[in-house]
Parts: sequence; structure tokens; C-alpha cells
Amino acid sequence: MRSTRHARELPLSRRGLLAAGGATGLGALVTACGGKGGSGSGDGKGGGSWSFTDDRQKKITTDGTPQHIVAYVAAAAALYDFGIDKQITGVFGPTKLKNGKPDPQAGDIDVDRLTSLGQTWGQFNVEKYASLSPDLLITNMFDPGALFYIPDDSKKKILQLAPSCAITTGRVSMLEPIKRYAALAEALGADLKAKKVTDAKARFEKASEELRKTVKSHKIRVMACSASADLFYVSNPEVNADLIYFQELGVDLVQPRKTDKGGYFESLSWENADKYDADVLFLDNRTATLQPGALTSKPTWSKLPAVKADQITPWSSEPRFSYAGAAPLVESLTKAIQDAKKVS
Repeated sequence: MRSTRHARELPLSRRGLLAAGGATGLGALVTACGGKGGSGSGDGKGGGSWSFTDDRQKKITTDGTPQHIVAYVAAAAALYDFGIDKQITGVFGPTKLKNGKPDPQAGDIDVDRLTSLGQTWGQFNVEKYASLSPDLLITNMFDPGALFYIPDDSKKKILQLAPSCAITTGRVSMLEPIKRYAALAEALGADLKAKKVTDAKARFEKASEELRKTVKSHKIRVMACSASADLFYVSNPEVNADLIYFQELGVDLVQPRKTDKGGYFESLSWENADKYDADVLFLDNRTATLQPGALTSKPTWSKLPAVKADQITPWSSEPRFSYAGAAPLVESLTKAIQDAKKVS
């Protein structure tokens, strides 16, 4: 889920969207530029100049390739998958689980060596951020102009400390942010021809083709959804980047008829959780959401045909926008559809 919901609801969604107010406070470091794209120059050690045009159509320019990058954790993980590592010095957003292990959104990046500026919504330690001497801030942008996980009350201070770079991750197919993170990583010095990257891309493409073939022979309806104590959310496949891509491959996804503000989902009371029929529940598996074991007390949940048939599969609803991050998501959905039977 993503929305502009009130603060009391944000810990569940983890996708509340905050308007970033454009390039306020960045001065000459960020200037308007037409067209998407990116470019990098310099020796990677701070010499020369460096620039990249982000998805706000803002051209970020620095004196040399950024060497002190702070990023939203999923953005950092995506860059790592494309070959950017030591340049990332700090992260914000869900980085570690309560048991100390890395949060799934952190992917394969070594979170123990990174400085965390805050793990939950609204947390962003500005003083700690300043101490890292950042030369670039990177985050996702689920809606135009909204820098994800940047708190509104400290946004101005944050954006004054370093130029910001935003990659569009909503209302476009998942392929687009993957390509954009690849372009950003390349501009930062990554080798996109490295075996790690090409192998991941090949796996992703193979998985996508397998899903395309599967849905042609398995007529299964899937509902992407998320659960909280009070509400059941049906996600919109016209807005969520991963769901848009799955639809492009032919997956039959439930389309909610009355979405909430922001358009990412329709929230239903538990009494109305059976509003839509589905053969498979693609259930949000983020740590802030409720999982099947915690939902048995909900009568309507237990009566859902997909629940009765035990056709529930985890949904990483905030994907890591890299080939390495996306391939397992495609494979998981494919297997769920292959193993499912028609129950709705």
C-alpha cells in the first residue's frame, strides 16, 4: 500500500507519500533539465565533475562522482545489486528486523557497515545525516514530487545538506525503475556488464517468460492484498509498479473498484473483506502487516475461498528495483499460480 494517509496509519503502510517540494534548498546543485537520462564523469575519486538527471527532471551536478551516498534502504539495495557498494555510507527506512537480521528490503547489502538514520516512518536523524558529509541523497518516488521516507517536518533541513535524486517507482511498470536504477548505478561507476549483473538480468528475463507462459495455461485470478487489525486492503494493479508489470505479462489481477486517495489500494472493513473473488491471495509480507497466523480470528478471512484452499503466497509489495531483486518475486508468483486450483 501507498498513500498520503494520516501519521497514525503510516507504520502499516510504510508507503505514505510526502511531497518533497521540488528542489528547495539545493541551490545550484540541482537545476531544471529537460528529458530523462543520466551522465557521469570524473575519475570516481572526486576529480572532475558528475551529473545525473533524475525523474523529477532535475539535473544533479557535483564536483566529482559522489563518494558519500545516503539512500532509502531499498534504493541502496538496488544500487548494490548493480555494483555500487562502498560509496553508500548511510541508509534510512527498515534496515534490520527485531532479531537483528537484515530486513528483506535491504537485499544483499551489508547493513552492519552502514549508518542507519532511522528505521520507521517519520524517523530521520538529521544530525547523524550531516555527520556523514553526504554528497548525494537517493530515494524512491511513488508519486510525482514525493520523496519517499523524507519526513515533512525536517525535509527542508535535509535537502539543504546535499543534492537529492529521486527515481519514479509508482504508476509505471516495474521495468522502468529497474532501468533507471541501472542507469544511476552506471553513472556512479558501476559496470553493468559484470557477470553478477548480466546473470541477474538473464534470470529475470527467464522468470518473466515463464510467468507469461504459465498464465496462458493456468486461468487463475490473483488478488494482491494487505492486512491490518482493522482493515483489509486490495491493491490496485494499475498503480503499483510490480503489479503493472505482472499484468503486462498476462496475470489476471483483481481490480478494486473504489480506491482510496492516492489510488494504490481500496481499504475494506473486515466485514466486507469478501467483496472480491480470487483464487490466490498475494499477501503483503512486510513486517508491519498481519500474516495468516494472526488473521484466524477474522471470520471473513477464514471464509475466503483462497484461504480455505490454502492458496496464499507472500507478496513483497515494496520490491527492490533491480534484476536481482525482482527475479525471485516473479518466480514466486509463477509457482503460486502453477500450484493453484480454480476456487472462485
